[in-house]
Amino acid sequence: MTKHRENRSADREHTDHLLQEIDEQEHARATGNLHHQAQVQLHSMVKRSKELSSIWKSDPEELLRFRQGMRLTEIDTSSTPGFPGNKADGRRFIDLSSEDLMSLQHLLYANGAVGSKRRLLLMLQGMDASGKGGIVKHVFSQVNPMGIHYHGFGAPTALELQHDFLWRVRRELPKAGWMAVFDRSQYEDIVMPRIFGTYPESVWRGRYQTVRDFEQHLVDDGCAVIKVFLATSKEAQRKRFLKRLDDPTKHWKFAESDLDARDRWPEYMDAWQEVFEETSTPDAPWYVVPADRRWYSRAVVSELLRSRLQGMQLQWPKASFDLNEARRRLKAKSSEA
Repeated sequence: MTKHRENRSADREHTDHLLQEIDEQEHARATGNLHHQAQVQLHSMVKRSKELSSIWKSDPEELLRFRQGMRLTEIDTSSTPGFPGNKADGRRFIDLSSEDLMSLQHLLYANGAVGSKRRLLLMLQGMDASGKGGIVKHVFSQVNPMGIHYHGFGAPTALELQHDFLWRVRRELPKAGWMAVFDRSQYEDIVMPRIFGTYPESVWRGRYQTVRDFEQHLVDDGCAVIKVFLATSKEAQRKRFLKRLDDPTKHWKFAESDLDARDRWPEYMDAWQEVFEETSTPDAPWYVVPADRRWYSRAVVSELLRSRLQGMQLQWPKASFDLNEARRRLKAKSSEA
């Protein structure tokens, strides 16, 4: 009887061992399939994103990049360079682009979580009512809020004035794996002192080199920098201001100082022209985007973001731990329960 029980016990152990091996083999095949599926999905997404970019007759990254000799005052702000369609086509493009943009942002965030320093900073500049706020809203609607940071820069506060002009900017930079969107930026601390004389020329002009060095350091440290100036006409701004005055829900967006800025329009154009000439570099170029047609400027920004993230060639991070050991411990806990 004892020998019979021993034989049954040995048979059961043998059977359990065989079943465990079969289970591990099946799980390995399933896991392999999942890994293969993830790679196929990533490849398909990248391929689809490239096909989406091919809709443009000319690449916005090249077409709208500031080059020496370009004049801000000569840009046709109502034009839609490179895009072959109309407003409805532009909106459809944004919808399609947003699907891949969210996937790419997810990849960026995942890589940041495991130690990658890759991140992205989008700076938006432009005259009042140029559409910066609308683009911020559209960018946020196209990505997961987890992993994106927004900050709008106004006139420096008393606390900020106690530090160097980049102090407040550094505090808002994106963390590893994150995207940050700036509504205005450190460039306000060059343009505004120039126009209103709040600092000597030697001070604000000296900031050009400081900003160039600052942005180059960001790029060298893994941060992609996209600088967009939304170019609008004075007439388009006038119409948008009138709409704000007619809409009680938008009165808060208007200030009499906006009219003072309109009176100094040529000074602002000269100031921004010099900003582009001094700070548009190979690694951190300016993109001057016609923005009278807001659907177009939003499509451009979506394309710039998606293209830059795609260019990072990110992959899903591999596990830094023993997957089989983790599964073993989880199964052991399940059997104990």
